[in-house]
Amino acid sequence: MSRKIHILLLPRFNMFSLTNVIEPTRIANYLSDHDIYTLNFISRETGPVTASNGMSVLCEALPDRLERRSLLLVVGSWGSERFDDKRLFSWLRLQSRIGVQMCTVEQGTYMLAKSGLLRGKQATTHWSCIAGFQEQYPDIHVSEQLFTIEGNIMCCSGATAGIDFMLKFIGDEHGTALASEISNQMMHHPVRQGKEPQRKALGRGLEKLGPDVRAAVEVIEKHISDPLVVPEIAKKVGLSQRQLERQFAKSVGCSIVQFGLLLRLQHARVLLISTNLGVREIATASGFNSLSHFAYSFKKCFGRRPSTYRQAWPDQDETPHWPGTLGRFIETLKPSRMAKEASKGLDDGRTG
Repeated sequence: MSRKIHILLLPRFNMFSLTNVIEPTRIANYLSDHDIYTLNFISRETGPVTASNGMSVLCEALPDRLERRSLLLVVGSWGSERFDDKRLFSWLRLQSRIGVQMCTVEQGTYMLAKSGLLRGKQATTHWSCIAGFQEQYPDIHVSEQLFTIEGNIMCCSGATAGIDFMLKFIGDEHGTALASEISNQMMHHPVRQGKEPQRKALGRGLEKLGPDVRAAVEVIEKHISDPLVVPEIAKKVGLSQRQLERQFAKSVGCSIVQFGLLLRLQHARVLLISTNLGVREIATASGFNSLSHFAYSFKKCFGRRPSTYRQAWPDQDETPHWPGTLGRFIETLKPSRMAKEASKGLDDGRTG
């Protein structure tokens, strides 16, 4: 008997994430003597739903009730953090009461959070949204991993993690042999487990960095809102300040202070687009003691003032952008005034 999979698409969904969760089911049908999965695309209204890359998928309107044995994939991306539809949230709660299995994909996690279906549960979303998501929903146990499974509620972080999640899902239903054949067809190796981290790179691959530099990066990440001075970071890593600074500059390509500034600006960027916190609150939460320094540094890195950036996302910008990569940031810093500003008044080696 074929299992129905309903795919709920939100405007500006990520086509790459969608493809990765549905392609394993097509291959499962291809490798079986009959179709074991049937796909049905749905949305709030009948008609096409456009992805962030401009491609569209024709969808049916939401049915009143889904089959109890069906799986609902909630696929959302750019702008989902601001999506608000009480009728949809009520519909999701009804499907949950019926016993429908649900899995969010990427920022589709916001839909179940806003519906109250993730309260007290484990969840995940794309790593770039986790800081803002956790700020908005402190009662949800969110972690940066590929996917989570808690009863009938599942969350997938999107992108290639969709392949790993669906291989797990198909393997649990039809055996690991079929899942292995699918992974061979897709040439997706190795198949990753749900608890594996989403990221293995920051600028350059972390696996290429020495253990001391990796440890320093982890320390910086854990102290975004209250940045440590460089000597404190070096002490936690177990090196002298001079040794750590030399290793960091050689491996990453910028100073510890500059790298810490980038991470804090990225953190602020996520809070701006995914929470209703004021700009001053975001500056504080991102480790800036001065609002003017925060505003100047943010505009230098992203080309817009914090308030303007928030207003443009997602209503004014037609396509998504992620301008704060480490390489671009370093080029911006050298030998810019921002580097001087970043270190101005930081003679004690503080990263913020």
